[in-house]
Amino acid sequence: MVWRIELSETAGRRLSKLPKADAKRITGFLRDRLASRDDPRSIGTPLKGNRYADLWRYRVGDYRLIAQVRDATLTILIVDLGHRSRIYRR
Repeated sequence: MVWRIELSETAGRRLSKLPKADAKRITGFLRDRLASRDDPRSIGTPLKGNRYADLWRYRVGDYRLIAQVRDATLTILIVDLGHRSRIYRR
């Protein structure tokens, strides 16, 4: 099963501002490890709290990807991404 990866406007903008090596590592993770999974939740961690009930976290080095998994359309929407020291402060 192949999942389609979409980036929110915010996530796309933040990805474009990252150092090239880090951006390449993240896009490789999305393409090679996440999109090809039968269940993308198997390598993610659910976020806690009512506000974040449908969001998942993925670790890629020092960066965190916040995503929403949409089973009906086989889509993973990357809502936000950033360095692990700052991503949860937004």
